Amino acid sequence: MSARISVGISFPLSFALAFATIGLPLRAQSFAVEEVTIAEVHAAFQSGDLTCEGLVQSYLARIDAYDKQGPRLNAIAIVNPEALPEARGLDDAFATGGLTGPLHCIPVLLKDQVETRDMPTTFGSALFAGYVSGRDATTVTRMEDAGALIIAKTNMGEFASRYVGSGFGIIRNAYDPLRNPSGSSGGTGSGVAANFGMIGIGEDTGGSIRGPAAVVSLVGLRPTLPLVSRFGMMPANPTTDTMGPMTRTVMDAAILLDVIAGYDPNDPVTAYSVGEVPDSYTDGLAADALAGARLGIIRDPMDQSVDPASEGFQQVRARIQAAIGALSELGAEVMDVAVPGIEGVAAVFALNSYETEEATDTYLADLPDAPYQTLASILLSGRVNPWRARAMADLLGKTTRDPGYLEYLLARERVRQDVIATMAEHDLDALVYATFDHPPDLIAEDVETNPAPADRYALGDNRSLSPLTGFPALTVPAGFTADGLPVGLEFLGRPFTEAMLLRFGYAFEQATHHRRPPPSAPPLGG
Repeated sequence: MSARISVGISFPLSFALAFATIGLPLRAQSFAVEEVTIAEVHAAFQSGDLTCEGLVQSYLARIDAYDKQGPRLNAIAIVNPEALPEARGLDDAFATGGLTGPLHCIPVLLKDQVETRDMPTTFGSALFAGYVSGRDATTVTRMEDAGALIIAKTNMGEFASRYVGSGFGIIRNAYDPLRNPSGSSGGTGSGVAANFGMIGIGEDTGGSIRGPAAVVSLVGLRPTLPLVSRFGMMPANPTTDTMGPMTRTVMDAAILLDVIAGYDPNDPVTAYSVGEVPDSYTDGLAADALAGARLGIIRDPMDQSVDPASEGFQQVRARIQAAIGALSELGAEVMDVAVPGIEGVAAVFALNSYETEEATDTYLADLPDAPYQTLASILLSGRVNPWRARAMADLLGKTTRDPGYLEYLLARERVRQDVIATMAEHDLDALVYATFDHPPDLIAEDVETNPAPADRYALGDNRSLSPLTGFPALTVPAGFTADGLPVGLEFLGRPFTEAMLLRFGYAFEQATHHRRPPPSAPPLGG
């Protein structure tokens, strides 16, 4: 592929002018890219109804129309200006040898926490504006080797928290741009949901894949910690950091996981995955995959600040109850379970303030020509978003050698043992619960200036169970509230049971078809 030249997003041309200037092939204009799957795109390439160049141009036109104008979703941080030349190169390769891999010409939206050799990696911060590391993350290398094309880097919460940063501002929820998109992979979430690309990569330390996926009607997979390499990604808490797929369908998530999973010597923890990766995560995806499954339903809120009597809670609970009914109708044996200490899970996760500074400093020291090389220097710049700066300040001066870290590890192990014992006692295949017990709240007007904005961010959050245990969790669309806001249903399994979770999610998806595109970003010209 040709080298990419990296710039911040700037698409001032109208949709019509973009088509006239770039010369989209006529036959590709009639191909609807909205909600299209990997299999459908590859079939269109094979039939001659679509070119890679035409596909990529269609997504660029949608970014132009809806990201910085219209609903102004602001999901995109940096567009790959070499996307069209790379697409033409893939068309040439297809003409001579067919599909170059399982992700041939699949436009990927990549969280800007992940390094690319010739596009900026800013971590959502103005402090790293224009910074190019000159190296690719392992995930990027594997996707490109499989034929994928990075169409854009996505906006993210600054240094991987929330949904706003000094680099590119506020990310908006594609289903209601006045509401937050969860975080910190909110740009990938809103971008994939609004059909700015086909598939996406998010990062999940405490829920940053599954949260955005849940609130924008996507599939989001947080894998078992050692399954996907983190090399080339800025860390937060290495014992819970991981990357994973964010897609519109379960099948596409499985295809993407096939590409990115497995051992990488640059991230030695992935050695634990050897022997645990199946031939393909797409095997066994079938409409009847829930028949005979034993599922434990967690109804107790894990966020003690949520009000079970509130309208938002009741709307979400109605959708989750309907989803549980669907699971039962599909042949699963469902039962309510009580995990000891479940009400304290969020508090246990919040105890870990000990890993971040050391991990960040080590990563920055190894980053070629980084403009900042310590967490302390980043905070002393005075340019980090006030909320994020306030939270990061609490991380300074702490190490994994502090006594408090042992207390955290012991508390985390108790959670892990309680979860696995509950599953064993009831002979469960997976636990099931709402990703959030409450819809996302409105974006606060002062979220870019106030260190404590009143936006009730992550209200009803049930995401901490997966990172604390290290077990994989899959979020799938479970419908919409009466206000038209997406609800996510989460499956959690034992380590390295991603294939099983994907089978369960696929059967639920195929029976319910809850996914629908956001009204804020309709088909162009329709």
